[in-house]
Amino acid sequence: MEIALLNVRVTFQKNAVTVDAIGNHKNEWTDEYSCYATVSGESGTERQTAGTTVDDADLAFTVRYCKKTADITTDGYRVLFGGEIYNILAIDHMNYKKKALKFRCQKVRR
Repeated sequence: MEIALLNVRVTFQKNAVTVDAIGNHKNEWTDEYSCYATVSGESGTERQTAGTTVDDADLAFTVRYCKKTADITTDGYRVLFGGEIYNILAIDHMNYKKKALKFRCQKVRR
C-alpha cells in the first residue's frame, strides 16, 4: 500500500442509543474513528423519482488495517467524507492479509 495515496480524511460514525436528562431514548450517530483513506471506484447513476433527479453516488474508501477498522460492520456504522454521509454497503478485507480494508459505500439521500 502506498502511503501517499491516503490523502483524504474520513470519519466513521457509530449508531448508538442515548438517554437524555428526562429518560427519553434517541438514536444518535457518534464519531467512532477518524483516519486517512484513498477514494476510488467513483461511480453512480441518476434516476428520476417522483419528478426529481436522484443521484446514487457510489464510492470505495480504502484504509489501513487496524483493530478499530476491523471492528466496523455494515449495519451499525456510516462514513463522513467531504461533508456528505455515506452508508456502508460492503466491506472487502483484501484477501485477509491484514494490511488494508476497502469499504464500498453509497451516498445518503437527504
